[in-house]
Amino acid sequence: MAITDDLRKTLSDPTPLYFAAGTADLAFQQARKVPALVEQLAAEAPARIEAVRNTDPKVVQEKATARAKEAQAGLQNRVTEFIGGLDLDFKKLGENAQDLALRGVGVAAEYAVRARETYEKVAEHGEQTVKTWRGEAAEDIEELAIAVEGKPEPVEVKHEPKPAAPAAAAQAKPKPARKTPAPRKAATTKKPTPPSE
Repeated sequence: MAITDDLRKTLSDPTPLYFAAGTADLAFQQARKVPALVEQLAAEAPARIEAVRNTDPKVVQEKATARAKEAQAGLQNRVTEFIGGLDLDFKKLGENAQDLALRGVGVAAEYAVRARETYEKVAEHGEQTVKTWRGEAAEDIEELAIAVEGKPEPVEVKHEPKPAAPAAAAQAKPKPARKTPAPRKAATTKKPTPPSE
């Protein structure tokens, strides 16, 4: 029955859905920046096009040729240094290869941990986004306020009898009535989400 329990746990875990919601929300936030970038490019485009039109093709070709010659000379020097610096001791090469392989495994493990952390952060962002969409964020804040402040005690409002004579009413100063706070919404119980592994 372990397979059935694993499947049930996997299918009831909302984390992938929260991850998708978080990704969609982050993509939407980035998409809102696109119009400003388009306007900026549209403003800069005429100046760049004019600069390209005014450049002399011969000058550009000469610069490209000079850069290519420099790159070729630098590459030849590096290759010569590398070949000259090779250690022909195969034992050292084997140790270096083993060391590099172990480093590669360590780097891969580190990237896996970072990927998991990023996944969890985006899933948390998605969970907050879903709560905002549902309006549950306000309920959580109310629950937190109740936990911090404690439950409010009901306050009784005493109504004073109205005087019979209007002259007595003019002489008596009216006392402001105390306002009772609106009853708070009862906390809803939520199903705990299973811990993600």
